[in-house]
Amino acid sequence: MAPMIEIQNLTKRFGSFTAVDGVSFEVERGEVLGFLGPNGAGKSTTMKMLTGFLHPSSGTAKVCGHDILTEPIAVKKVIGYLPEGAPLYPDMTPRAFLEFIAEVRGYAGGDAARRVDEVIAKVNIASVAHQRIDTLSKGYKRRVGLAQAILHDPQVLVLDEPTDGLDPNQKHEVRNLIRAMAKEKVIVLSTHILEEVEAVCSRTIIIARGKVVIDCTPAELAARSRYHNAVTVSVAADKLTAVRHGLALLDGVQSVEDLPSHDGAARFVLIPKAKRSIAVEVGQKVRDARWEVDELRVERGHLDEVFRELTQPAARN
Repeated sequence: MAPMIEIQNLTKRFGSFTAVDGVSFEVERGEVLGFLGPNGAGKSTTMKMLTGFLHPSSGTAKVCGHDILTEPIAVKKVIGYLPEGAPLYPDMTPRAFLEFIAEVRGYAGGDAARRVDEVIAKVNIASVAHQRIDTLSKGYKRRVGLAQAILHDPQVLVLDEPTDGLDPNQKHEVRNLIRAMAKEKVIVLSTHILEEVEAVCSRTIIIARGKVVIDCTPAELAARSRYHNAVTVSVAADKLTAVRHGLALLDGVQSVEDLPSHDGAARFVLIPKAKRSIAVEVGQKVRDARWEVDELRVERGHLDEVFRELTQPAARN
């Protein structure tokens, strides 16, 4: 079965500036792709080309077998797109806006009403469905934008910062919705929130200066961190010296870094040699020495650290 998204050497130039430089990748059904990069890396430009909002300078892409250059209408029929800062009609209500979108998407009569009711329930905006859009909070406006993107039940969803402006409860709801929809779709998710990648994405692509710098799973990305398999230790302040010194001598420990105290407890992190697992070794030492330790926590890795290393120019020279 062919991938649902096929991007081939996609390039976009604005005068002498190359915003996207030969990007290629494929996405299969059921994948939630976290598409990451620093500001100006080319994320939104790539999404705009994929969805037909921008014409590429060279290269092309296929969505569900339809070429973005030769079959642009067919591509738009199978895509749901939530751009960053999605424009809405401020003098309309969410329901009226979604009814308009349903008509644009070819729904009529009872079918249109059912689809509007379904997406209003899915994104949980029933309480504001009859308010003017210009009176809504940023979070509710974002959810209205998401509703229009999923109204026609598209096979491919392209979401640019879908939880921007949402409170923690709203973010949780949207992430659950993305996970629920992912089984039968392709979802491309651009975000600056790295915890969102760990929460909902099955794959991660990072671009910097218009080029792909890594393509892997979130777990593989976390494993690149120097904190992967590190162990954070929390102890009473009067026990710090003995415990810190004793654990620093373990064979698998490369170094020890102090952390800010929390709730009156002293904290430090043990960095392992070659990212090997040291949790058992640390736990055994604590038991043998009969130290009273408040917490031992194994670190998966710090995505923000890996992100900086991959996207900062000095880190890749």
